[in-house]
Amino acid sequence: MRNKKKDERGRLRAEPKRAGRTRPRRLTRAALDMPALVAGLLVALLCALSPQPVEAHAAAIGYTPEPGAQLDRSPARIEIAFNEALETGIGTLEVLDSDSRPVTREAVAFSEDRRTIALALPSLPEGVYTVAYRVVSADGHPVASSYVFVVGDPPERVEASDFDLHRQLGHEGHGAATALSAGDFFHYAVRAVYYILLTASVGLMLWQALTPSGSGSALLERTAWTAVQILPLGVLLHVFVQVDELLRGEPLADWAKLFTQTTIGLQWTVLLAFAFAGFALGKADGPLRAVWALALLAAEGFSGHAAAYRPAWYALTLDIAHLIASAVWAGGLVYLLVLWRAERPEAGRFAARFMGTAWLALLLLALTGVLQTLLFLPGLDYLLITPWGALLLIKTGLVLLAAAAGALLRRGVRRRRLPSGLLLKGDATLMLLILIVVGVFTYVSPLPANEPISRHQMGQTLHTTLQVSPGSPGDNTFVVKVWLPEDSGGASAVELLLYSDRRGELGPIEVPLERFEGDEAESFIGFAREDYRAAGPYLPFPGQWRAELVVYGADGTKQMRSETFRLY
Repeated sequence: MRNKKKDERGRLRAEPKRAGRTRPRRLTRAALDMPALVAGLLVALLCALSPQPVEAHAAAIGYTPEPGAQLDRSPARIEIAFNEALETGIGTLEVLDSDSRPVTREAVAFSEDRRTIALALPSLPEGVYTVAYRVVSADGHPVASSYVFVVGDPPERVEASDFDLHRQLGHEGHGAATALSAGDFFHYAVRAVYYILLTASVGLMLWQALTPSGSGSALLERTAWTAVQILPLGVLLHVFVQVDELLRGEPLADWAKLFTQTTIGLQWTVLLAFAFAGFALGKADGPLRAVWALALLAAEGFSGHAAAYRPAWYALTLDIAHLIASAVWAGGLVYLLVLWRAERPEAGRFAARFMGTAWLALLLLALTGVLQTLLFLPGLDYLLITPWGALLLIKTGLVLLAAAAGALLRRGVRRRRLPSGLLLKGDATLMLLILIVVGVFTYVSPLPANEPISRHQMGQTLHTTLQVSPGSPGDNTFVVKVWLPEDSGGASAVELLLYSDRRGELGPIEVPLERFEGDEAESFIGFAREDYRAAGPYLPFPGQWRAELVVYGADGTKQMRSETFRLY
C-alpha cells in the first residue's frame, strides 16, 4: 500500500506541464471544509474578544485573622494564603481603620512559594478594620476582595443622634437638628446674642488682666465690668430657650431631672454658676480674672459639639483654644471701638498692641478650625453636602474678610495713623456676622442623620428587597428578600456584595447571607419568596456604597440588582 502511494507521487512529479493550459485543481475534503474552519475560527475569536465573566484562577483559601473575626487584641500581622502562586512584582494588601485610612505603610511580604501574602501591623486600638487585597496570579488573572474583622469592643461612632439632647431625657420623636428651619429664628438669635456677650466679656477680662495700669486702663475696666454684668442675663436667656425647647410638652418633673441627671443639664448649671461668679471676680486681681475667664470658656466648651468626639481631651482642647482665640479677637476689637470713640490718641496706642495679637488670634482660629473640621467630618466632601458644612464655609469667608480688614488696619497703624473708623466698623460688623453664624452653627449637627435603608426593585422574572438597619457605619442587620417565579425552582444561591465608592480600588466585601423564615405578609401572584439575612460590621466606614445582589436560579440563570446609598 505504501509503495503504491509512493508510485503515485512519483508519477505526479514526473508528469510534464502542458504549455498554455492550467490543469484544474482537484477539490479535496480539506478544501471543502475550509469555509467551515474559517467560520469556526472567526466565532472563536469573537467569543474571546466579547465581554466574559473573568474567573479568577487564584483563590484565597486561608486568612489570619478570619473574615468577621472578633479579636480580644490586635493581630501582629495579616496573612492570606492562595491556592496557587502569585506574581510578586505587583499586588497590594491594606488594612483600613473605621475612617478608611490605612493603618500602616509597610510593604507586602510574599512567602517563598509565592502563595501567601502578609502585612505586619502596628498595635491596633479597638475598632472595626477592613482588609483589602488586590493580587495577580502567576497566569495573569487579577484577584481582588475585602473583608472585615473587629478588635476589642469598639466605641460607637459619632452620629447626628449624638447631638440630640432629647435622648438624654428619654424623649422620642424629636431628632437632631441637621437642617435649618424658619421657625428657629428666635432660638438662633438668642444663641447669637449669647456668643457675642460670652466672647466680648471674656475677651475684655483677658485684656484687662494683661493690661498694666495707666492711661486707658480705667476705661477698659469699666467696659469689661459692664460686659460681665450683662453676661448672666445672656446665659440665663440662652439656657432657658434651650430648656424650653427640650421640655416643651413634658412634665415639670423633667426640669429637676434635666439639671441633676443629665450631662448637658449639669454643664448648664456650671456655666450659670461661673457667669454669676463674675460679679465677685469682675474686680478681682488680674490672675483671678484670667482664671475666671478661662474657666467660663471651658464650661462652654464641655457643652458643645466637641464633647461628643474622641479622644475627648483633643476635641475639647481644640474647642477651648478656638473659643479663647475668638474671645481675644472680639474683646480687643470691642475695646478698640470704645477707645476710638472716647480717646482717639489712646486708641492709636492700643491698636498697635492689638493688631499683632489679633493676627495671632486669627491664626489660632484658622488652625483650630481646620483641625476641628477634620475631626468632626469623615471627609471634606461633607462641607458641600451638609448645612453644617455650608455654614462653616460662610464663616470661613467672613473670617477671611475680617483678616483682610485687619491687615489694612495694621498697615495704617504701622504708618502711625489713627485706626480708620470705616475699617473698624467694618471689622466689627464682620465679627458680629461671624458670631451670628456661630449661634446657628453650634446648634446644627455636623453630620446628617443616618436612617434605615429599604430598597425594592420589581422585574419580569425577579423582585428583590434590600433592608439595612440601622443604616450607619459599623454593625448592621442585612435582610434580603427574593421573589422568583413559582415554577423556576427557586434560588440555588444568593450573594450580597458591597462596594465602596469612596475607596473604589477596594474589592467587594461579601456579606454572608443565611436563609430564614420571615414573617412579613408580602407576596406577588405567581412568585415565591425567599428570605436571607446577616448581621455584622460589613459597612465599616462612611461614604457612598453600592450593594450588588446576585441571584443564581436553580436552572443556572444569573440575575443581578444594584442599589446605592450613603452612610454618614
